[in-house]
Amino acid sequence: MEAELTALAASGATSLVGLMVSDSWAQARERLGRFLARRRGDADGADGTRGAGDAEDSGDAEDELQATSDELEAARAGRDERAVADLEERWSRRLLQILREDPDAAGELRRLLDELAPGQPHSPRPRPEVRPDQVPALTVAFVNRTADLSALDRCFAGGGTRAAQHIGIGVLHGLPGVGKTATACHWADRSRELYPDGQMYVDFASLHGQTGGDVSEAVAMCLRSLGVSDDWMPRSLAERTALFRSRSAQRRMLVVLDDVSHPAQVRPLVPKGPGSAVLVTSHGRLGELVLDGARLISLDPLDGDGGMRLLADRCGEDAVAAERSAAERLVELCGGLPVALHVVAARLLTDRRLTMTGLAEELADETGRLAGMSMRGERPVSAVLGPSYRMLPPDAARLYRLLGWAPMRTFDTATAAVAAGIDTPRAADLLDVLESASLLEGSADGRYRLHDLVRLHARACAEREEADGERAALTRRVVTHYLALTASADRAIRADRLRIADLSELLTETPDPFAASGGPAPLDWLEAERTNILQVLRAASRLQLHEHVWQLAEAFTVLFLHHRHLVMWRESLELGAAAAAAELMPAAEARLRSLLSRPLLDLGEDDRARAELEAAVSCAEIADHVVLRASVQEFLGRSWDRADPARAIEAYRRSLELNRRAGEARGAAIAAYFLGCAQDAHGDHTDALVTLGRAREELLGCSDARMAARATAAIGTVHDHLGDTQEALRALREAARTLRGQDATHYEAQALVQLADITERTGGARGAVRPYLTRALEIHEAGGSPSAQGLRERLERLDGEG
Repeated sequence: MEAELTALAASGATSLVGLMVSDSWAQARERLGRFLARRRGDADGADGTRGAGDAEDSGDAEDELQATSDELEAARAGRDERAVADLEERWSRRLLQILREDPDAAGELRRLLDELAPGQPHSPRPRPEVRPDQVPALTVAFVNRTADLSALDRCFAGGGTRAAQHIGIGVLHGLPGVGKTATACHWADRSRELYPDGQMYVDFASLHGQTGGDVSEAVAMCLRSLGVSDDWMPRSLAERTALFRSRSAQRRMLVVLDDVSHPAQVRPLVPKGPGSAVLVTSHGRLGELVLDGARLISLDPLDGDGGMRLLADRCGEDAVAAERSAAERLVELCGGLPVALHVVAARLLTDRRLTMTGLAEELADETGRLAGMSMRGERPVSAVLGPSYRMLPPDAARLYRLLGWAPMRTFDTATAAVAAGIDTPRAADLLDVLESASLLEGSADGRYRLHDLVRLHARACAEREEADGERAALTRRVVTHYLALTASADRAIRADRLRIADLSELLTETPDPFAASGGPAPLDWLEAERTNILQVLRAASRLQLHEHVWQLAEAFTVLFLHHRHLVMWRESLELGAAAAAAELMPAAEARLRSLLSRPLLDLGEDDRARAELEAAVSCAEIADHVVLRASVQEFLGRSWDRADPARAIEAYRRSLELNRRAGEARGAAIAAYFLGCAQDAHGDHTDALVTLGRAREELLGCSDARMAARATAAIGTVHDHLGDTQEALRALREAARTLRGQDATHYEAQALVQLADITERTGGARGAVRPYLTRALEIHEAGGSPSAQGLRERLERLDGEG
């Protein structure tokens, strides 16, 4: 009974404080004042009737409530969370005393809270729906393909009611360079009204090589575009797929999957909403998808008329009409491939002395020399690119060759300059030359890319003409460039993180773009460049640039502490750890292997994570780096948290002792926090309370309010395990308030759900439970959490019980 009264008093105090900042406070103050007045010792006469002092007592109680409201307003204005907590605690004790003295007060207080506390809606106001619009805009004119576009219309828009109810899957397959991506993007653009809930786009070419993780990362990308934050991102592909289906169930949307190589990449990304569609492009037919109801549409090279229309659009009707036979020959020599025809058009437009007849003769000779090439689609493109390449100025031709070797799929002017070892203004001029020749595709955001077939040609030219060692030199320049930028971003995001690499000299020599006025946000830059950084890591690893690899992997990991691309994180750290081992750098190897345990644990590879940590322990001992040894022991403890709390406790104690020996106050405080949590999980609740209390004070001493609030929440959990409900609620309320102020909403939501659980379990009023669940639901929905539906259903059940 005492526990129930304690919980009711605590929830009543919480509701009271909440009402004081609501629009209904005046009415609530009057009714609460009457409730308090009836509990004053002199409020009733000897016969139980109300006396003449009733109105005065009620007025005194209302004055007391208003005085508390004024104190609360002052505390909130000064952002004094401790004062707010003290006010709530004071009223919790006051209400508990009333409940103990008056057996009837509990029922009346519950009824009063149920009527007054729902001053806000039981569920948060619906957020505006996220409407993705990701399909790239075309950078060149789109002509012809009428029959193919009509086939897509029939695939997705035909069939009347059936089309509005089923999920269509269409596969555009054909040669490289035939125009699959352009056709898909053009059809998506003209079909926007069919998909009012948005269009998503995944380029699998940018994900290839992630050791099977490209599908899981692709689903995560789509979930992010639907509002799911990384805090709530499921770990496994199966969980992500289930959430994607749930999030898409009420949407009619289009998903464009570009450069797919296997049916398994498609199936998890089929949305559930009726009338939705998936448009796939692929070099292969992907015939297995027919079993899933897909329609296969072969995109053939442009026929004679289509090719002529493309040339006329680029070069002008009069020019084509004047040399019609030569134009037809050019279409034939280009194999009807748009990528080749665009290069031909660029030649004609940039060299006014060149006639279509002369160009056709030139290409005919080139085609003869390339007759032995076997790849479908490559021969006509190479036949066109060869003469265009030879017409380039020497500096532009060199940049073209080197870009064929560059590991990035997309790049900006500064990166192109680094690749070629030239200054940025000169690189900008040369990129303009390449773009004018249609050897390069530019985008509105100032980035460039080479078509896959163009890249192959550029690479072949580089291998034929560049000096030995130039590819390694280019890779070294590019990886150094990305290392400087990534390290600057790392330090801008987390200045106090443990680092093994000493990059002070490199960073002194390199301008920091993130410190400049109007510079990019470091985390946004890392997110945008993550695929390129991984490609650079791979290229440097292949060339055994070990020092660059482990240093870049260490700096790169800061991205994954905020955006959990687990498969990419794992691969980057695997490359880094292997490089550190090859370089005989035990400190770096220990650091990278301990970091590697994080994505491995999240991916469910617990045994491998612990194997990496055992290796890290050995490396750290060899390095004799005390802070590093402490860090590795902390990682080891976290690997045992769920499986074996006793072993976790041992590791955390070692980490705590090592941090104190090194004079690392914050490191010691964090180790103490994890130690206290492990002690609680092991059942050592009293020890946990002492450890966590010390951790909280030390974290506050380090000005780490966020971690201190997490320690406060853990203290609340321990009090709950000890049966001290009032202290548990007090600590969790304080933690939730502080975490909200720190914008640590993921942890705030955890505390709020615990508050709701404890309040409900101990018989608290429904009106006290609702605010906790309502705010928790608001957080989960804002982050796209899969737990949001469960919280909503819980609120609905709570309302139904009323």
